[in-house]
Amino acid sequence: ALWWHYWGETTMRKRIALFFLLLIFLAGCLISLFPVINELLYREKMKTTVSEFQSNTEHQPPVVILPSGDAEATEYTPAIHQELWNDIQQYNSRLFQSRQEGINGLESLEESCFQLSDYGISSEVFGVLAIPALDLEMPVYLGASSQNMALGAAQLGQTSIPVGGKNTNTVIAGHRGWNGADYFRYITELVPGDRITITNLWETLEYTVVGTRIISPDDVDAIKIQPEKDMITLFTCHPYASGGRQRYLVFCERINNEIRKDDSK
Repeated sequence: ALWWHYWGETTMRKRIALFFLLLIFLAGCLISLFPVINELLYREKMKTTVSEFQSNTEHQPPVVILPSGDAEATEYTPAIHQELWNDIQQYNSRLFQSRQEGINGLESLEESCFQLSDYGISSEVFGVLAIPALDLEMPVYLGASSQNMALGAAQLGQTSIPVGGKNTNTVIAGHRGWNGADYFRYITELVPGDRITITNLWETLEYTVVGTRIISPDDVDAIKIQPEKDMITLFTCHPYASGGRQRYLVFCERINNEIRKDDSK
């Protein structure tokens, strides 16, 4: 009877030990799979956001009316979101004229100059950034706040709003990996000639990579507007997983900047 009791206790201890070993094994599996699962979740969330933006946006780009006679051609606002379009044009123009004097620290880059809800738009997604070479599509938000950066790509405050046009440079920031998701992790693989697109509330703008640069975090001159150019600059931390010791820039210039024309007037 004593032998049987001892064997039963030993068996129970073995079962308990085996149970805890199984729990430890499963926990290890979950920890190792967390980055993969998290990346899939973030990719799916961004994919849904991008899809909703594309399905809910009716693109009506601005055009130029060519009048008869010697009168000059004039560009008019699109049929949708006219007030927002006009305010953005004025904002971008002021940025260039002031030489972006408002860039005075990290907080100025985080602030959004526009709340889309103020213009009757239900979502704060301003557009979609697509980088075919990286198989990447991300929603674009205005202002590089921590919340916007977690949700996708973000336009740095005090840089141009991404609607294109001469004397503009939209700086778009993205995490170099975020909670297991890639985001801008592989941005260093981009080379001159690669193309990116920005689809905003009105149209799709196409750019080509023209160069890259590594800068210190306080080198604000590197992200400023270059006169006469229509640019997008991608912006992220460098090197990867370094805690943001430097910044990596990808300079892109516009290649489909022909304004649509309407000679029916």
